Amino acid sequence: MALDVKVFESIVPSRFLSFTIPRPDLRLRLLRVAVLDSPFPLRGPSQVAALFVPLNRESDWIFSTEAGHLQLLLSFPGISRLVLVGRNPTADDPDSSPVTCYDESQGIQFLEKLRSMLKPLLEALSLKTDGAGGLENGFADVPICEYVDNVISRRVLTTSVGEFVGEMLVEDVELEMEHTSSEFDENHGSNRDFRRRLRFKRMPNLVQTEIRLIPALVSSSSVEIGENVSLKPDCGVLVQHYFVAMVASLSLIANCIETQIRNGLRPKALCLGIGGGALLSFLRSQLGFQVCGVEMDKEVLRIAKQYFGLDDNEITIHVGDAFDYVDELAGVRKQSSDGKEKSCLIESGSFDVVLVDLDSSDAWNGITAPPVEFLERHTVFAARSILAESGILVVNVVPSIRLVYDDLIQQCREIFSELYEIDVGNGENFILVAKVSPVLSSADDSRNAFSDKLKNLISGKYLDSIRKI
Repeated sequence: MALDVKVFESIVPSRFLSFTIPRPDLRLRLLRVAVLDSPFPLRGPSQVAALFVPLNRESDWIFSTEAGHLQLLLSFPGISRLVLVGRNPTADDPDSSPVTCYDESQGIQFLEKLRSMLKPLLEALSLKTDGAGGLENGFADVPICEYVDNVISRRVLTTSVGEFVGEMLVEDVELEMEHTSSEFDENHGSNRDFRRRLRFKRMPNLVQTEIRLIPALVSSSSVEIGENVSLKPDCGVLVQHYFVAMVASLSLIANCIETQIRNGLRPKALCLGIGGGALLSFLRSQLGFQVCGVEMDKEVLRIAKQYFGLDDNEITIHVGDAFDYVDELAGVRKQSSDGKEKSCLIESGSFDVVLVDLDSSDAWNGITAPPVEFLERHTVFAARSILAESGILVVNVVPSIRLVYDDLIQQCREIFSELYEIDVGNGENFILVAKVSPVLSSADDSRNAFSDKLKNLISGKYLDSIRKI
């Protein structure tokens, strides 16, 4: 049945349609076209944009699912409708091979062909105007957005289904690095890098966990991802920038942590959300924390241990709902009635830092991370109650709508003494840091070994970008 293009003359919030059309250059091949209207009201006039799917990426969840389409749309501010056009992924599936390489020059040629051939289609999928602007036929111009990443090749190691997170995959990727000298690459002599990634289908445009891989036998500059290459995880380096920013927040309590260490006590961290476990492993191995992690999905934990080097002999793992666990800890502490009982509870349940790295199960609510449940006042209050007096709450926030982020800031402002923010700089992640008390310890900052270690491990740009809000 023919599609009536008149249905595209106006925005219908959250409407998603996909269909195939013959390729103008190869009639026996098909193009997949997907159209998504933004679920959120935008200020100003509606704007339509198109994105051509990179060659050999058509089967990637980012480009082949409605959830991926939504996250792509939200990554382009001010866009009311996003049109994706690419080869039909069922025709020549690149994932039929365990190793997929991307030929950039061939992809550019393919996209240039699409630009010239599909102008009438994009006009038909545009919005009707009043004649004051746009094209002579009354339809607005459609700008072409560009999707750029530095993936050279990828190899899917495994796919799995978790009881709560749904379908996920583990993949090894080879990246073309823009810089060979940075906090991540200063000891890496090549502009190529190998990473292992964990991704969830429900949030396909987000990498849940990414770790560096070290070739076990040969130099990374002379290998390619494939069946005969042995790669091992490097848990001593953080490669995801928002993880680095989360760790940078510890500088706000560096004096307090140093005082504990001098008194023979190890600092304690509670991580809500484990994923592949990169953050937990780093806190334990590089900074000497006692680490407790909470993860709802047992299959995610299996993946973390098998593929990402998570050692549950060194890290305490609780399987269950993160917010229920925090409520349970907070409830127990409220029952404490004497100094002895409270001391025991502090030993088991009071943390120097609580780090929240949980994604929403549904990005249509205006926030990708944390879940909307965390926006509730009692949840934020419970998190505060299990922190030490010098402790901090650190939250990874990926807001689709600024208003949702502002609501979280307001909740924390009513409960905590001080708030800080780190803009990760990727246009997506913000790290919100809430401090229980402004009181500092008496440790001499000039002799703060923990602070020195922190500065050596992470980029100074994140330490310098912490700002009070």
